Amino acid sequence: MTRETIVKGGSVEAAEETRREEAALRPRWLREVIGQKPVVERLQIAINACRKLQEPLGHMLFDGPPGLGKTTFATVLPNELGAPLQITSGPALTKPADLLPYLTNAKEGSFIFIDEIHRTPRIVEEFLYSAMEDFRVGIPIGEGLNARTVWMKLNRFTLIGATTRSGMLTGPMRDRFKHHEHLEFYQPDELAQIVTINAGKLRTSIRPEAALELAQRSRGTPRIAIARLWWARHFAASESDGALTLDVTRAALAKAEVDAAGLDKQDRRYLETLIGVFGGGPTGVEALAATMSIATDTLTDEVEPFLLREQFIVRTPRGRQATPRAYQHLGRALSAANAAPVDSTQPRQLFE
Repeated sequence: MTRETIVKGGSVEAAEETRREEAALRPRWLREVIGQKPVVERLQIAINACRKLQEPLGHMLFDGPPGLGKTTFATVLPNELGAPLQITSGPALTKPADLLPYLTNAKEGSFIFIDEIHRTPRIVEEFLYSAMEDFRVGIPIGEGLNARTVWMKLNRFTLIGATTRSGMLTGPMRDRFKHHEHLEFYQPDELAQIVTINAGKLRTSIRPEAALELAQRSRGTPRIAIARLWWARHFAASESDGALTLDVTRAALAKAEVDAAGLDKQDRRYLETLIGVFGGGPTGVEALAATMSIATDTLTDEVEPFLLREQFIVRTPRGRQATPRAYQHLGRALSAANAAPVDSTQPRQLFE
């Protein structure tokens, strides 16, 4: 197909655009967002106020663990207000000059989204202060005694920041965001709705009990739920008739080594190392990382958060320690030093 065909053949281009839109799994409108109900309600109020007052939305900061929808909200808000959106990330902004094109190209009422804003260098963060507060930027001209600063007026825009570590932002930066929303983990019924809707977008038949099974093993995180839906869909297409029943879904998750509690192979290896090698702890994360031949950052950022939240481990002044739930989950007997023993002859079934 030539370029002329694509441009002139409006129906062909429209059909392709429709296909891309149907395949897109991310919500496009606030009404399509499932979960995070208090956040959605506050955002709807802010949007309604901006429409009535005919002014841009205030700068907004979204924080929370990865995969909970920070980027989704950042793309939904411009759609709701019919405004353009520019997207960048903190690590990509190494100097103020990297930020200037986004600021100068921002139209009145448009949005600039900075993902991982906590990784923005301090010099860039300080450059943003006047842009966010006064909608102007100072551009240095010349050097030495002849140096001067020329102030450039900007169109009023809305900055949206997303971060997993809001504590790494400086106080002055946080204070310039008029809205600060923290995203919470999702409930299984909310994730089941997300799985069902996305299965429909993927033209995959899924039973309600299969959607709930995927939801219960997805750590309360939509990104993980959708990733596991993709795997289950491929498994069903390869090993079955393509439909996601409860049995097919459980078989797919077992093949991916995701157990009934949502733990994957690396999570269980962490617990096995902590219990089997270090006697349940307490032990330092560096010792665990060295024993498992895994980077310490990988354990602290990817493995431990879920194990801590689900109370499989605890952090003590002397290091990480396994809880009775971890012993029970692996079917291990507790030592007298850690807790009362459990019946190790009846280990919990990991893969149902």
